Amino acid sequence: MIKIPHKEFKDRINRMKDQMKREQFDLLIIYGDEYRRENLRYVSNFWPLFERGALVVPYEGEPILLAAPEGENVCKEMSAWPNISLIPDFACVTVPDDIEYPHANYTSFGSLFADIQQKTFVRKVGIVGDDAMSRQVYAAIVDGLAGCEVSDANAILCESRLLKSENEIACLKEAARIADVGYKALLAAAEVGKSELELSAAAHQAAFEAGAEAVPFCLVSSGKRVETIIGRATGKRIEDGDMVMAALAIQYEGYIATINFPFVVGTISERQRQFIDLLLEANDIAISKLRPGGKQSELVKAVKEHFRNRNVSQYDLYPPLHGCGVAEAESPYPNESTEGVFAPGMTVNTDISLFGHPDGSNRIEECFVITKDGYERMSRLVGELSRQWKETGNIDPAIVQ
Repeated sequence: MIKIPHKEFKDRINRMKDQMKREQFDLLIIYGDEYRRENLRYVSNFWPLFERGALVVPYEGEPILLAAPEGENVCKEMSAWPNISLIPDFACVTVPDDIEYPHANYTSFGSLFADIQQKTFVRKVGIVGDDAMSRQVYAAIVDGLAGCEVSDANAILCESRLLKSENEIACLKEAARIADVGYKALLAAAEVGKSELELSAAAHQAAFEAGAEAVPFCLVSSGKRVETIIGRATGKRIEDGDMVMAALAIQYEGYIATINFPFVVGTISERQRQFIDLLLEANDIAISKLRPGGKQSELVKAVKEHFRNRNVSQYDLYPPLHGCGVAEAESPYPNESTEGVFAPGMTVNTDISLFGHPDGSNRIEECFVITKDGYERMSRLVGELSRQWKETGNIDPAIVQ
């Protein structure tokens, strides 16, 4: 089974400690919950369910994972770190009631930080994920850190997550493989009279059977509903000639790959063909800019210039590329003034879209890893669908069997 080994979590913490030294942080607190799991999963492998969690990283000493009672056993099962403490403030994310856990062996932020202070001097503390915390949790942490300077440390993990290891790339490739399986099932289910929910169900079933850990989203919209941009599947039934916008994100061992390819069910019009051709041309332009040392801004400029030349800029709503990893969309997220360059080990998604166009709304999304020689596709399906479309003007049914 493809996994991130324990040693790699240790290496990540050691790199973070190097950054802590540069920033003069004595302690880092990396927060996560069911909804904003990426940072905590990256440093601990733990993904809370219902509850909250955090990894406390002193500059000297081993990390301490903070969890809540219901998730204690799954925390022990998943965690890369053996030192686990329960915090009452982390129990049950979504309700205001006081929930009693009579057998829980709780500590408090104040007691925890006092214990750490006995072993190492703590003056400056960085918090990663403060933008995802509730006001109450943030206040409880700061109260427990009385006398310390508390600062935003989100940049530390953003930098650390930018370049992926061989193990991370392997997990993303596996997520992309599963996404291909799920998307094929979705395409096979796409018939006149089927509901959007049935297409989504086909993708979910196939993806989980193929080994998905989770499906962060499966967007399906058809006909006029494609203009919703990120529309959830509904009971709307697909009619002949409906364009479908379907995006499938698959999570495997914490890593998320997303694919999307535009298609029409039943009779396709010439104007719909031209619209999909337009997206494919822009996607090809974006891919041509994926190379180590290449400016990320040049990719954005090239796609936007293509859309300007085709007089469709008013339908171009957001940047054509973003990173992927433990979040579905993460850095880099370039615009036309971004100074960053592509480097081997970066993993990115092209995200080529036009919404509100009179001939349809849709996107092409596929995932790549930047290599020393150029790039490698992680999704095989999107490239094959693109090739078939260019050759035949349609999707070959044999691809989805």
